[in-house]
Parts: sequence; C-alpha cells; structure tokens
Amino acid sequence: MTAPHQRTIPVRPGLDLDVRAAGTSGSPILVLHGGAGPSSISPLIDHLAPEHRVIAPTHPGWEGTVRPDDLDCVPALAAAYLDLLGHLSLSDVTVIGTSFGGWVATQTVLDDREGRISKLVLMDAIGPVIPGQQITVPTGPPAPAATGPAAPQGGPSAQSMAAMHAYAGPAMGDAGMLPRLSTVTCPVLVIWGTDDTVVTPDFGRAYAAEFPHARFALIPGAGHLPIREKPETVFTALDSFLTPRAPAAGR
Repeated sequence: MTAPHQRTIPVRPGLDLDVRAAGTSGSPILVLHGGAGPSSISPLIDHLAPEHRVIAPTHPGWEGTVRPDDLDCVPALAAAYLDLLGHLSLSDVTVIGTSFGGWVATQTVLDDREGRISKLVLMDAIGPVIPGQQITVPTGPPAPAATGPAAPQGGPSAQSMAAMHAYAGPAMGDAGMLPRLSTVTCPVLVIWGTDDTVVTPDFGRAYAAEFPHARFALIPGAGHLPIREKPETVFTALDSFLTPRAPAAGR
C-alpha cells in the first residue's frame, strides 16, 4: 500500500484545502478529523485505503492552515466539503467523522442537496444539543511528549482550539440540529467508546436514536478516540457496515 499523499485542492476562489489522499479505487470515503487533528485519523486512512478511495482534508485553521473569515461556522465548513466532493466529481460517498469532525459530517449530510453521500459514520461525535447531556471539552496543554501542532497524545493545541471555537461557537453544539436528523435517509453507523468522558455513551445513544436508519456500536474499553485506543474493534464494526450485503437467494 502506498502512503497517503498530500494535495492542495482549490475548491473555489479564495479557498484551498489541504487534503491527504489515499487509495485509487473502490467507493470514495471522506474522513473528517476532530479537535485532535489530522494525525488522529491516520490509522483509519491506512485501514481504508486498500479498498477505497480516501479523501481526508485538514480543517482550515488546523496544522498551520489558514481559516478564511467566511469559514466561521459548521455549516460553512460543511459547504466547503460539499464543494470538494463536487470538485472531485465524487458520488456514492461515505462520510466518516470523529468528534468535532462528526458534527461537520452530519451537517454535510443534512446539506447534501445533490445526493452525493450514501452513508454516514460517526465516532464519538458532537453536534446536536441533547437535553440533559453535556460536552466536556479537553483543556490544558498537550502531553509533554507530544510534538507539533496536532499534539497527538494530549488535548487539542491552542491553535486547533481557537479554530474549533470559531466554527462551533461557545455552545459547542447546534440547538436546531436534533430535529433535523429525522430527514437523513442514508444508513448511519454511530460508534462510541464506553469510557468516553467528553461525550458519554448516553449522548451517543440519543444521537443515534434520532436517525431513521442508524445502528449504534459500543467499543468496550475505549474513550473519546476509539480509533486510536481500540482500532481493531472499530475496524470490525466499520467493515461490517461498509461491506454491501449479498442479496438473498431467489431475489
């Protein structure tokens, strides 16, 4: 397997996206990282690339990238990713989002007027405001061993947190999103770590329950980043969801 290669894609005037691309065949997958940055989804890209065409953008404002002034909310970021799918002429796309990236993924599906997206996967995602549930955002400096702006082993870097707050606002959630989830017609897989203290499994269950066609998968022993903590368990659930089921005999 070849390593992911970095591209800068001009999706529209005034907006270039830094993208990691991997794989050349198979159904396309758009992978959206969370506050921990692009490095946090590297295991996911490596796992998917042999069977899929994987596109993994860096959210503008992370990793030293520029966040244009008009990218000031999650719907604006989702619109940029829909422009990216259009620029690349992609359809039948699975969108996978972790944490903050899950919020963006859900918004991208909600705003997909051209029907480019066929499946949605959320991993310990934020997004809707759920009554009785709180989000505990990691604070404090990254772990001393971490290096670079992604701070892979600690909390999000100061730059990443600033960008996330620019998109997410002080509430870190969209009060109008929950009722809209009933309009999502594509299959949805919601994966959650049993030990997540940022957004608890109860948040995840309530999130999943609002989609008409969702399944909920708990990952034992994982926290907020199950793709890093229990990757093989995540891959088992994910591969089962992504693999088309064979038609029943006689049909």
